[in-house]
Amino acid sequence: MESVARVIVDVPLAHLDRVFDYAVPDKLAGTLTVGSRVRVRFSGRLVDAYVIELAETSEHRLQPLQRVTTSYPVLTPEVLSLCRAVSDRYAGCVPDVLRAAVPPRHARAEASILSSSTEPDDVPEIDPSPAWSAYFGGEALIRRVRDGDTGWRGVLTCAPAGAVEPAGDWAMLLAQLAALGARHHGVVLVVPDARDLGRVDRALTRILGSGHHAVLSADLGPQRRYAEFLRVLTGRVRIVLGTRAAAFAPVVHPGLLLLWDDADESLSEPHAPGWHAREVLALRSNLTGAALVSAGFTRSSETQLWIETRWAAALTPRRDLLRRIAPRVQSDDSAHDAGPARLPHRAWEAAKKAVVDGPVLVQVARRGYVPALACQECRAPARCSACAGPLALGATGAAASCRWCGASSPDWRCSACASGRLRAVAIGTRRTAEELGRAFPGLPVVTSGGDRIRVDVPDEPALVVATPGAEPVAAGGYAGVLILDAHLHLSRVALRAGEETARRWFGAAALARPGAPVIVTADAAAPLVQALIRWDPGWLAQRELAARVALSMPPAVRAATLTGSAAAVREAAHLLPAGARTRGPLPVADREGASRSPQAVRLLVTVPRSGGDALAEAFHSIAATRSARKDPEPLALAVDPLDWGSD
Repeated sequence: MESVARVIVDVPLAHLDRVFDYAVPDKLAGTLTVGSRVRVRFSGRLVDAYVIELAETSEHRLQPLQRVTTSYPVLTPEVLSLCRAVSDRYAGCVPDVLRAAVPPRHARAEASILSSSTEPDDVPEIDPSPAWSAYFGGEALIRRVRDGDTGWRGVLTCAPAGAVEPAGDWAMLLAQLAALGARHHGVVLVVPDARDLGRVDRALTRILGSGHHAVLSADLGPQRRYAEFLRVLTGRVRIVLGTRAAAFAPVVHPGLLLLWDDADESLSEPHAPGWHAREVLALRSNLTGAALVSAGFTRSSETQLWIETRWAAALTPRRDLLRRIAPRVQSDDSAHDAGPARLPHRAWEAAKKAVVDGPVLVQVARRGYVPALACQECRAPARCSACAGPLALGATGAAASCRWCGASSPDWRCSACASGRLRAVAIGTRRTAEELGRAFPGLPVVTSGGDRIRVDVPDEPALVVATPGAEPVAAGGYAGVLILDAHLHLSRVALRAGEETARRWFGAAALARPGAPVIVTADAAAPLVQALIRWDPGWLAQRELAARVALSMPPAVRAATLTGSAAAVREAAHLLPAGARTRGPLPVADREGASRSPQAVRLLVTVPRSGGDALAEAFHSIAATRSARKDPEPLALAVDPLDWGSD
């Protein structure tokens, strides 16, 4: 008789990241199974745990299990293997990953779902060939999905004009793939945020009807989220759609994994161990043999590496399609000559003509009002005379004030040229909307950004001012698109600044109607602008990856960071694997450029891609040693952080 349960306890300490044995009391023996969630006494307190194995004997003197929380196996062997692989890759603890993979139990939802029928409804058959035939490799991909083939991977670069062109409707394209794949296998479809979730949810409902897919998102609330999780776990649905944690969804027989916009930072888990949904799905594809498609208007450096190493095939729109539906992108680098005006002359003229036919999108870099100021004459940053902090304006007509100490500077003078005139370095949505309202009297001005995001706008004349990622979808496509504040994007020095700017600009331009004008306030010679004009994000991704290879930067290498006190970083540096290269340690600065702490430093570590496993093992060993001895010196470890030089 199996009287020993081997469990993983929910204790996120590196030195306790292992399996523990507990005795199974007779009264619990009939309700326990592998995958059950239980309660055990650990270090003097009750904690959650998962049963991963049942055995007859143990070499240890055992404490008894306290309670079976749920007898149904909520942790499948496939998901456990995936969680372990993710933990190994990111030098984390398995309980931390399990916390994202298995949502908290909700008794009412459990009783409701487990008492209902378990047979999934048949998925209706659809024909997505017309839209997919507009892509190189699209027809072959549809055949493979229709036949139930697995083991292949693709990187899809989507065409623009999704509001009016089926081949550019990325949500419908992915929904069609999911519907086809669900006739043979379980399907997982991951998107970055709630807006994308809603769009794909509507597309799936449109082609399959209600009830054929589940939605997993933290925004659903505990009861509905757990109910949807159980629908997937018990095989009641074959398609699961969700945000980043849905990459772990326990679909039965996973055979097709889909991901939208993998460069979106929302797909990166902010808590330890900091996994990324793209890498989770790639690991899952390797472990299960499931097919994988990563789609977007642009390519990240990681997916470009997949293509160049032939781990995945490229799927691109045919040139005749792009000639027919792509917007007309033009550059206007005269923004620095525009004086106090928000719009350069060419952008203003384009907006004036386009808005007669429908809405015009104006993308700005920031939300809110004016976050920073500079001298109108020499462009020197405007600084507070009391503390040298950056100046900003809070409202129209208000005097400039310091963002650090709050002191007002009504009589400010530039220390470099003595001018008293200020200009905005970046103007947010509210200020832009005010200026456009005065420039286009009588025309509606809609804003979208921050906590007030519009999902869509009608096909009527209006100016729509939005921050990147918050652009509403226009019913018939935008009659024109203006991309402002280009210099702010192009001047950033973060590791992913280039690909993030490309993602934002291509995403905005893709909302335009076929042939509609798109004005970018940047030099036409900039490679990113050239790629946008030709609608060729693949060429841009090739350049970006080549530069990173030459500079030995991720993803050409595996990277990690050690951040903490100088003593802790120095000690850990001696335990790095052979072949590791280090940069630093460097002082850790906050977003304003001031040192966060005199003792806080960061060491950047890189190894060849083949040395990634050794690096993760070394980091896990460092964390386990420090955890076991309760080291008081602070030290944060991160493997493949989203942006290795940022906080």
